[in-house]
Amino acid sequence: MDRSVPGRTGAFLAESDVPKQELPPKEELRKDLKLPEVSEGDVVRYFTNLSQMNFSVDTNYYPLGSCTMKYNPKINDELASLEGFAHIHPLEQDWEVQGALELMYHLQSSLSQVVGLENASLSTMAGAQGELAGMLMIRAYHRANGDEQRKIVLVPDSAHGTNPASASMAGYQVVTVASDDMGNMDLNELKRLVSNEVAGLMLTLPNTLGLFDNNIHEICNTIHEYGGLVYGDGANMNALMGHTLMGPLGFDVLHLNLHKTFSTPHGGGGPGAGPILASARMAPFLPTPIVAKSHSGAYSLVSPQNSIGKLGGFHGNFGVLLRAYAYIRSMGSQGIREISSNAIINANYILCQLKDYYDLPYDRLCMHEVIISAKWQKPYGIRALDIAKRLIDHRIHPPTMYFPLTVDEALMIEPTETESKETIDHFIEVMREIAKEAVNDPQLLKEAPHYTPNTRLDEAKAARKPNLRWSGQ
Repeated sequence: MDRSVPGRTGAFLAESDVPKQELPPKEELRKDLKLPEVSEGDVVRYFTNLSQMNFSVDTNYYPLGSCTMKYNPKINDELASLEGFAHIHPLEQDWEVQGALELMYHLQSSLSQVVGLENASLSTMAGAQGELAGMLMIRAYHRANGDEQRKIVLVPDSAHGTNPASASMAGYQVVTVASDDMGNMDLNELKRLVSNEVAGLMLTLPNTLGLFDNNIHEICNTIHEYGGLVYGDGANMNALMGHTLMGPLGFDVLHLNLHKTFSTPHGGGGPGAGPILASARMAPFLPTPIVAKSHSGAYSLVSPQNSIGKLGGFHGNFGVLLRAYAYIRSMGSQGIREISSNAIINANYILCQLKDYYDLPYDRLCMHEVIISAKWQKPYGIRALDIAKRLIDHRIHPPTMYFPLTVDEALMIEPTETESKETIDHFIEVMREIAKEAVNDPQLLKEAPHYTPNTRLDEAKAARKPNLRWSGQ
């Protein structure tokens, strides 16, 4: 650290009153430990300046597709930090935490109403863990019915990338179902692949193309006719709340990402929450614990009859659950519906404003996110990555790139419901300007970003082989 000055100290410790202990063998001791010597003020300024170099939803527009990086009301963070909630311990007896259990009980009910499935477990701590829980429930259901021959799970090519991984972790063979020319699941392909060996279908709705599958009823009926179950990836529920109930559509089990849809800031490594919702026949297999209410009005943690067991410590991420409950109660049924309505309007507004500047793989109304392609810019040597990097110069976080994999040079844009029209109009204007630059000055894009502390890093290496050590050199 270039701020280090020999002899400078940022902390003063009292003389230790702990008896000195014998040191390890000399060959195991380092001769010197080169740590930076800095004052407290230097440290504070150093890390504060670093933090200001980062993008965040609170400081910049963040249209990261498939991740719902939306602004979340700060009052929900304040409520989650109230002493009565923040200072309780998960090992306390049920009678000592009746208020917390009552909140969880009502959250279970609220989430069930939002998705149209009668039963819920809040214990799963992330969306991906929710997926695994759903697949383990499906496995347990078939085993309970003696259907040991069901070894296959069908996954559309427009599903979230974690879906096939979750199915595989649950011990299933994954078979991909192709999309048709309109971005829906290919029904003919589905009917060719379905059989009595299929345990179920993992379906993201809306899919990662940002589209609502027009054939959803027939898809679910086809799976059910062969005795299979339909698992719903509810990570995109921000598009459906208040408009569509997943249970009546034919879904048997589904997870929600509270850290996408229900008010917990998403990103930065967590925490998350991925509650599981289930139909009546799947309820006995829910992960434990769930909150039950007795005839006397007391709340307790119980285990479903044929539960797949615990998937994490204690009762999930309680602070995330609390934020979700506060969000739902503050919004009400009308507000929940407006969230989805505004998210859909914003995405389609961007679609209409950019369709003459970028290739639109599926020229139809989208849901909460829109997929555009840099295929038109490719002849000028410009790729989706170059467009994303150029957006950084305009203080706009890049959208998701190269996903879904079925779209060449994909850019996945999710404006969410919380952005103003002025912000979205600015984004549209910047995207149009970048499209012109791709033709008239492609080198400008290839060298972007121009105004950041670092320009183009090897992102794959930085993610997979990060150097987290301070060398002292």
